[in-house]
Amino acid sequence: MESALKKVLIVSYYFPPSGGPGVQRVLKFVKYLPAFGWQPVVLTVDNGDFPARDESLLEEIPPGVSVYRTKIFEPYSLYRKLTGKAAGAPVDVENIPGSPRKHTVAESIASFIRSTFFIPDARIGWYPYATSEGLEIIRNEGIQAIYSSSPPYTTAVIARKLHQATNLPWIAGFRDPWTGFLSTPDRWFFPAAVDRYLESGVIRDATIIEAAWRGILKDIMKKNPAVDCTKLFHLPNGFDSEDYPPLDQERRDCFVVTYTGSLYGKRNPGKFLKAVEELVVEGSVKPEKILLQFIGRFGAEVREMVEQSAIRQSLKLVPYLPHAESIKELLRSDALLLIVDDAAGNEEIVPGKVYEYIGARRPIIALAPQGAVAELIRETRSGFIADGSDIQKIKTAFLEYYRKFPYDAPAIEQELRAVQKYERREITRHLASLLDAVTTRSPVSMPPA
Repeated sequence: MESALKKVLIVSYYFPPSGGPGVQRVLKFVKYLPAFGWQPVVLTVDNGDFPARDESLLEEIPPGVSVYRTKIFEPYSLYRKLTGKAAGAPVDVENIPGSPRKHTVAESIASFIRSTFFIPDARIGWYPYATSEGLEIIRNEGIQAIYSSSPPYTTAVIARKLHQATNLPWIAGFRDPWTGFLSTPDRWFFPAAVDRYLESGVIRDATIIEAAWRGILKDIMKKNPAVDCTKLFHLPNGFDSEDYPPLDQERRDCFVVTYTGSLYGKRNPGKFLKAVEELVVEGSVKPEKILLQFIGRFGAEVREMVEQSAIRQSLKLVPYLPHAESIKELLRSDALLLIVDDAAGNEEIVPGKVYEYIGARRPIIALAPQGAVAELIRETRSGFIADGSDIQKIKTAFLEYYRKFPYDAPAIEQELRAVQKYERREITRHLASLLDAVTTRSPVSMPPA
């Protein structure tokens, strides 16, 4: 008996065994779409040069989901040879524009090559393989809609080509803005114009555009004044309750604060460390009674910052952990640290990890401006917001939770109805509604963002 599910082709570079935050959004869509009438078919890469790998995530791909993996030309191996880096060495956290680290001549040359020839990004070598395979999949699988997840923005360029060739409806998903974002390479005039041309073509041609935070949609409207705003939708990131195992709370004799994710350049713990160092000097905090652990991937300047800290004995750098282990570390913590990039427009940025922090139900110390993250934390009553440069307020936030941990006092009482809105299953239900609408050409059952 054939399945009654409609089929959507999902074009995503990041998919297991890729690790990191970029993979979670698509993986959860793939997990929950069948519950709402859609069978995902995934087009991804074979043996991609992922910033992080998490083989355990392969087990989370639901049985029956077809995953097509194609070749890709990846330039980062050449970059590492040119710059003398070891095979597999991280590239992204060392090359965010605006990083205070001084680059070598070889790195500067490699950066120029990347910004000039790899447009919209270094994954453009996937384009010929993915478009060819995508057309075959559409013919053989009876695909009824296309969904792309960006970044990398190459996925949107691929999906646009498939959309043009087949006239299938296409939802373009964005987790970050495209041109002009803090991670955008510094391009000279001509490649910058090409990049902008590709971006505007995607925005114009996509049937619907969904974004993980509202600032992305504001950026689209600012750069494309003629865009049809009725096709723009906000589908936030979220958390999956099934990812949080029941754990016996271990009695610890120190206050544990955990950060998970990447740290580099303008996203660094410098002000947080300074605040805690001052609390130690003042005698408000005992260094032997705290553990500040950073789990993930770190730029060289961040490693140096930690090594030189006056409270080095209270700090712990942990390399990237599989997603399940990272979640357990959140649950074992007394508070969770969130750092929003110190960059122009950061009031709109909403890191995906904030939702996993909210799902962990541990108090959040958010170093963030007044804006989208602050509103989310207030809405869910999940923690304390301090401007990233306000040392005194950071100290207040730290002491707020430090003083509660020995007594098992409830650190936060969340607004559970607000929290439940951000379940991955609920977000996927909204995506399914958009897919239903574009395939039946009927009104969308949710208001545009």
